[in-house]
Amino acid sequence: MKHILITNDDGFDAIGIKALIEALRPIARITVVAPAINKSACGHSLTLDRPLRMVQVDDDFYKVDDGTPTDCVFISLNNLFKEENKPDLIVSGINIGANMGEDITYSGTAAGAMEAVLQGVPAIAISQVCRDKCHDIKNGWDFALARQTIVQVVQKILEGKFPLEERRFLNINIPPIQPQDCEGIKITKAGYREYGNDTHRHLNPRGEEYYWIGLHPLIWQESHDKSCDFEAIKANYISITPVQLNLTAHDDIEKLNNWIKN
Repeated sequence: MKHILITNDDGFDAIGIKALIEALRPIARITVVAPAINKSACGHSLTLDRPLRMVQVDDDFYKVDDGTPTDCVFISLNNLFKEENKPDLIVSGINIGANMGEDITYSGTAAGAMEAVLQGVPAIAISQVCRDKCHDIKNGWDFALARQTIVQVVQKILEGKFPLEERRFLNINIPPIQPQDCEGIKITKAGYREYGNDTHRHLNPRGEEYYWIGLHPLIWQESHDKSCDFEAIKANYISITPVQLNLTAHDDIEKLNNWIKN
């Protein structure tokens, strides 16, 4: 039986990870290693300044105290699995909220998949896009389309092979609709996200100032061919984006060579 390692960034008890486990358990052996608390927007961070405890919650289910998704993948691959017996696939999610455009670089969900492919294991990050600041998700959303999609994609991988080269992963975003309203799947590029300043300054009871960083609305620049992840979600398509970890701006190498010489 194929073996899948599951992680997330919303915490081991999040409703999204529970939905993911339920969806994939019928088709593979599942091991879960996830953060003990919410680690949203932690990026691809590895904890180096303190020890981490991996606590067993249930059979093949662990939480990492104050660990990030990257910690979870790194620790589990080097302790729960032998080199010759790595999982067949790592799936990170189901995240509550979108991970599109440049938000991929902030995303702890995407980071779990990043660490997986760095360690030589194929990976998927999957996120559920929300309406109304995710109130619908937190109040009984059934993840029906996300469940259906992840089973379809994972079965295709496990029955064949992973479609990408090394150090690349699939980033899936699910529109906030039911399966019957979905237009299908689009293979997309990461869009160009526009960011605002949603920082709120407050004073605590001692008169000391502190700040809360809020949620930015999903605003983006339209692409000329309507091929980005934001546009696919807006049109009620599932978005699947191939993401690579090599961040080199290859188109600028010659330009930079000319610039440095002059």
